Amino acid sequence: MSDRDYTLVYYTGDRQQGSLTLVRECNGRRSIETVPQAPASGQPPELRPVLVGMTREGKVILLEPQSKEIRVQDTFPADAFPAHIYSDPRSTRDWFMNDGDKETGNDRLNCGDQGSSVTVVRDTASRDARWEGTICVGRGHHQAAFTYPSDAAPQVPITAYVSNLKDGTLSVVGNDPRDPATDLQVLATINLCEVEREEELQEAAEPNHAFPHGLVYSPLCGKVYNLNNGYGTVAVIDPVAHRIESRFSFAGHSNLFITPDGRYLFGRGADRKSDPQHVIARLTVHDIAAGETVEQITLPDIYISKYYFNADGSKLYLTTGSSGSPEQRAHLKDDVLLIFDLTDLPRLQLRKEHRLGAAAGALAMLDQEGRTRWVFSANAAEGTLSILDGDSDEIVETFAVTRGMPHARIWLLPG
Repeated sequence: MSDRDYTLVYYTGDRQQGSLTLVRECNGRRSIETVPQAPASGQPPELRPVLVGMTREGKVILLEPQSKEIRVQDTFPADAFPAHIYSDPRSTRDWFMNDGDKETGNDRLNCGDQGSSVTVVRDTASRDARWEGTICVGRGHHQAAFTYPSDAAPQVPITAYVSNLKDGTLSVVGNDPRDPATDLQVLATINLCEVEREEELQEAAEPNHAFPHGLVYSPLCGKVYNLNNGYGTVAVIDPVAHRIESRFSFAGHSNLFITPDGRYLFGRGADRKSDPQHVIARLTVHDIAAGETVEQITLPDIYISKYYFNADGSKLYLTTGSSGSPEQRAHLKDDVLLIFDLTDLPRLQLRKEHRLGAAAGALAMLDQEGRTRWVFSANAAEGTLSILDGDSDEIVETFAVTRGMPHARIWLLPG
């Protein structure tokens, strides 16, 4: 009999419409239940209901974009918008990213022509879910990172940093409910422009070509690190003064993430130019304590998609996707899940390479007493779910959940 006990939400969609399925397991018994679907709202994208989450009982939690009303209901509207979510690890707040329309990057409903937005919701997995605010920030795709005081940096304020891809800026937002004067207010805008890397700009301006995509906070040193994908640099930011204090070169990377202890930065990238037949993934490690890049590996015929750390930070999980020319995609291993051992950092050691038969759309981890017991992988194109043992990294089973779709997201419900 299995000792797995969980409730998992499996979303699949094609960026226009989607569906929700609940997978439950307890005492060796499993149930798979598709959430009843409501007709599409028929609204333009900016007015479609936002998927906030689900309750433990399987009720759908939605946010109405115009009224900001939170609804809890039995059905899932087919065109409900599954926004990118960043969860504040030190509170029950989730931050929902609105990248704005494709043409301008503006959220016309909330911000007119002055930028796009983030929406903050508290307690997103319960009937007590509450909208707390929608904040206008810069234009374009966003990422978020949360700062807080630590033993090494007690002076750091509780804030949220949001990157704005089209503008080339960072928005600093108050994130401390104990300070209502600053909470959910834009406190500063940091211009990421590097004039020497611009051809047309004569002074620091926005929009620019910084294209920020990769934003993390290290409690180890109390600094924010932002990858300027357009310049191939990382900006090191003082979150007390809200200013850039230094930069270092980090070319060839399209995203940035950090180990849970805050010491090692990882850059992920892809070389599509040097070999017309093969995409070559790049994974780079930068030691914050030493202030230098200390390791880089290449992975032929791999395009890295998403990244996850296990509960104790001893393993890194990388999902893969498809990218490159038709000739390169013919050789690409786009259905691989890579698991790296991080116990000997900065050295990277590949523990497992699983071929899943379809790209792993997303992972979720069931943690118990500070240890990852089970790893769940949604294989979007086939609509299946693979379960891995968190200790051995072996796949224990794969089973069908729903019909295959291009995109998937999974998460575990608490309780």
